[in-house]
Amino acid sequence: MIKYIFLISLFFATLQAKTDLIDCDKIFEQRKDEILREMERIDERQQEFEAYQEASKDLMKQKNEKLSLKLDELNATLTKVEKTKKEVLQLYEDNKKLLEEIKIAKDDKVRDTYLKMKDKKAAAILDNMPRDKAAKILFTLNPKKISKIMAKMNPVYASEVTLLLKEGPPFDQNSTK
Repeated sequence: MIKYIFLISLFFATLQAKTDLIDCDKIFEQRKDEILREMERIDERQQEFEAYQEASKDLMKQKNEKLSLKLDELNATLTKVEKTKKEVLQLYEDNKKLLEEIKIAKDDKVRDTYLKMKDKKAAAILDNMPRDKAAKILFTLNPKKISKIMAKMNPVYASEVTLLLKEGPPFDQNSTK
């Protein structure tokens, strides 16, 4: 009888152990399913992350291309501005030379006119001019002609013009007063 009880208890123990095994298998299967779902979720997130990375790379590439185009446009504009600046400076220099030539020609023409004029008439004209203008005209003449004209001018006016001539160009009427 002890044998029967032992066998029955062994049978129940085995049955109990099998039930425990079944429960463990069930738990392992549930856990396995949870892990698989978690792995799928992680895989989805990783794919989303990779897609986001690709989109970011594409966006950065597009922005860099736009920036490169803008930089090229800016460099082209800068080159154009530099070229225009050089052209303007060249025109300025050419105009400056031309203006100087015109001034010299004008001064030569005025000088030649006063050289051909009689001293008394030249003195009368210069007496009626502002002192600085008269000094500018006399400065262009040769000393012999200046002395002849000044001899015929009003003595006070001639002395003021002489002081301006002594100071030299630029002749300023305010410097003697």
